Amino acid sequence: MSDPETELVRESLFPALDRLGRRRRVLALVPDATRGRSRAGIVLGLLCEYYGGALTDVLPALGTHEAMSSAEITAMYPAVQASLFRVHDWRKDLVTLGRVPVKFVQELSEGKLSYDWPAEVNRLVAEGGHDLIVSVGQVVPHEVAGMANHAKNVFVGTGGVDGINRSHFLGAVFGMERIMGRLDTPVRALFDYAEREFAQALPLFWALTVVGPDESGQTDALKGVFAGEGRSCLEEAAALSQRLNVQLLDKPITRAVVRLDPHEFKSTWLGNKAIYRLRMAMADGGELIILAPGVQRFGEDPAIDRLIRKYGYRGTDTTLAAVAADPDLAANLSAAAHLIHGSSEGRFSISYCTGGLSQEEVEAAGFRWRDLAAEEARWKVPELVPGLNQVEGGEAFYVPNPAAGLWSVRSRFLP
Repeated sequence: MSDPETELVRESLFPALDRLGRRRRVLALVPDATRGRSRAGIVLGLLCEYYGGALTDVLPALGTHEAMSSAEITAMYPAVQASLFRVHDWRKDLVTLGRVPVKFVQELSEGKLSYDWPAEVNRLVAEGGHDLIVSVGQVVPHEVAGMANHAKNVFVGTGGVDGINRSHFLGAVFGMERIMGRLDTPVRALFDYAEREFAQALPLFWALTVVGPDESGQTDALKGVFAGEGRSCLEEAAALSQRLNVQLLDKPITRAVVRLDPHEFKSTWLGNKAIYRLRMAMADGGELIILAPGVQRFGEDPAIDRLIRKYGYRGTDTTLAAVAADPDLAANLSAAAHLIHGSSEGRFSISYCTGGLSQEEVEAAGFRWRDLAAEEARWKVPELVPGLNQVEGGEAFYVPNPAAGLWSVRSRFLP
């Protein structure tokens, strides 16, 4: 007998697929290992069951992330043949479907940016000969788009250098606090424009999940599956995610302790979700302690790793000055956006407790460093519960997985 989550996916997905009719060649765009709680493994397994041999290709929507290893594919997608998986290279194998005009980007950025935006996708998406492209993913608050997934999965997940760089920089200059947890944002408008104007020939179908706390509040559970064509499934999924994944607090957090799963977070590029998702909850002068046993590097991409090491996380003004002075950073605007996102802008301290990066490396990047084993012992991590804890080391607000949601003081989360 199938488990309840599998049946929930089946009940939502199969009737929507039935309405499409027969398909002969199907491509699935799926999350990578950084989205391990998305339940994408269930969705892709059922797509295999439904389409059989007609499911010819599986493309993890890596964006800038490192390619999935064989072990990660097996762990996340155990019911799917590894031979079906392809690798997205965000610097190669791209097709530009069209370009969003400069004027529209200027309007979205409130006059701060004056460039066009290329709607780039992996060549397999544009020219693979598929008569159905199923985009699978979890809708959750996101620091660039506001809410993750839908067209973002196509234009960023299978996108290229310029598209990823420029969309991320748009979000950064507009202001992350004005974006996170909201559906209608400048970056979402960019993706919607590209889908509407340039992607009509692509047979796109969406299979979106929402994961939230279970009844105990101690772990997560699949709470909704939204499958279909068009934007309505995103709107429904986003509304549920906003209710389940946005935690509004009555007062700021003085001290937060965040743990990064070592299997999911191997770089500060990913691990800085601990900063992104809590920055609207942190008190001025507060302390954010990040327990990062799996973090071994800064960037997922060697070029971006080098830029992060060069400039560090030193705030908006310093980063924008570096963009103006350094053509290399200006050519990698997603790195610049990430440097802005990863700073507290001087409002609160950030201490990284890493398993792979040295104290010298962490401090050179603009963070404080603390010994991982000592901090885990100090806070008695196995005994902590999500939310506020009173322990011998003092009061701490514990977040076991920052990718699961967004935390904000109520007054800072503008409607």
